[in-house]
Amino acid sequence: MNRQERIARLREVDLYPVITESFCAGRTSLQVLDGVILGGAKIVQLREKEIPMKQLFELALAFRRRTADAGVLMIVDDHVDLALAVDADGVHLGQNDLPLSAARRIAPELLLGRSTHSLAQALEAQEQGADYANLGPIFSTGTKPEHTTFLGPDAIRQIAPHLRIPFTVMGGINGANIDQVVDAGAQRVAVVTAVTCAANVAEAVRELRRRIRRNA
Repeated sequence: MNRQERIARLREVDLYPVITESFCAGRTSLQVLDGVILGGAKIVQLREKEIPMKQLFELALAFRRRTADAGVLMIVDDHVDLALAVDADGVHLGQNDLPLSAARRIAPELLLGRSTHSLAQALEAQEQGADYANLGPIFSTGTKPEHTTFLGPDAIRQIAPHLRIPFTVMGGINGANIDQVVDAGAQRVAVVTAVTCAANVAEAVRELRRRIRRNA
């Protein structure tokens, strides 16, 4: 796929599962990925910050094989080179990662996402050519313990009208509060433990997708 085809697929996304093996409740990330695919998710992000690159490369290759077979977009966290090496569909970059302009020069056909924590950062990402922005953390989350302030659902209402690009929301979102972010205008919801720690991953994906799409 080229970039425009990937953007079109991105606009169809509802649930955006992010998989980190340390949050997989004793299962492997590939076992959780199988459940994510079975549940009908249209995108998945591989997020591993603590394992050696050689091991991460092999894992990313396995993710790519399974997602390609299922027609699921695959996003790699942080590493543009890894995303290119495994023919992923995109890379998600944090505020301290490679600048979007540099990433675009290296990977013109990849989806580029940027983590943002304010309206100013979201607008900056949009102006610098991000294909999507992630807003968060919305609620307190154990996957990002460095954050001590949280945007809350009202931030979605405040930021969304200013964005022309798709956006995801993330941070502590689960079955108990997902309706709050959907009611605030979120159409693409990123989650980690709400899926990866679920007893039945596929069913958790189906239910969260249903909750997001209830107003569609």
